[in-house]
Amino acid sequence: MKDIRLGVLKEDNNKTVIYVDDVAIGKGFCVIAGPCSVENEKQTIETAIAVKESGVDMLRGGAFKPRTSPYAFQGLGLKGLKILKKAKKETGLPIVTEVIDTRDVPWVSEYADVLQIGARNMQNFSLLKEVGKTRKPVLLKRGMNSTLEEWLYCAEYILNGGNPNVILCERGIRTFETYTRNTLDISSVPSLKGLTHLPVIVDPSHASGRANLVPPLSYAAVAAGADGLIVEVHVNPSEALCDKDQMLNTIEFENMLKKIRKLHSFMKDSE
Repeated sequence: MKDIRLGVLKEDNNKTVIYVDDVAIGKGFCVIAGPCSVENEKQTIETAIAVKESGVDMLRGGAFKPRTSPYAFQGLGLKGLKILKKAKKETGLPIVTEVIDTRDVPWVSEYADVLQIGARNMQNFSLLKEVGKTRKPVLLKRGMNSTLEEWLYCAEYILNGGNPNVILCERGIRTFETYTRNTLDISSVPSLKGLTHLPVIVDPSHASGRANLVPPLSYAAVAAGADGLIVEVHVNPSEALCDKDQMLNTIEFENMLKKIRKLHSFMKDSE
């Protein structure tokens, strides 16, 4: 870790707080929720309203979806971004969405409040340099086969480009275990909190691939000291065009979020 020398390593007790509209990431506990992908206007708006009423801070939704199969649903592109913009107008929630191509960064930035770099693109160095030129907050997911050091070097690319607004997202790593989609490396949260000043959040949906495991992994993330969560929620998961097995319905999410807020409050009071 000593070779990382620009900006991600922690030199004192100060930590970075990233502001997105009225949301402070790195201060309190930030919850981002929404569908895996923007499928249509009705699905997105209904989900956005539901998670807003549950008390989330930001809305997630994929307009571009890098998929393992070229025949799987790839997202709605510009149409999806316009739907997300309408969802923000309806709810006031800031938008988190993925950008997958260097050519798309300028115009996706016009719609998104936070640019997500997915696990498959963590080491897409051209893309990291491009988002580093913006001042938009960047949610950088950990690559499925990446070490903490490799992940932090990728964050360095963004900071070195002049953008200090980086949020690290632990989303599980690939191991020999096949029961879950990935294996949540919960130890990365306290490790990173000791190594870097950057906010660290957890994605329990992609870590598990199973909706019933999302709540317990979310509670573990709170207990480990994470600064927030990003969770997949759908008004009707059985009809989702991708990742239906790992998405909570709106009632399940609301019940989980109530417990998360109580747990986080208890932990803060115990410090």
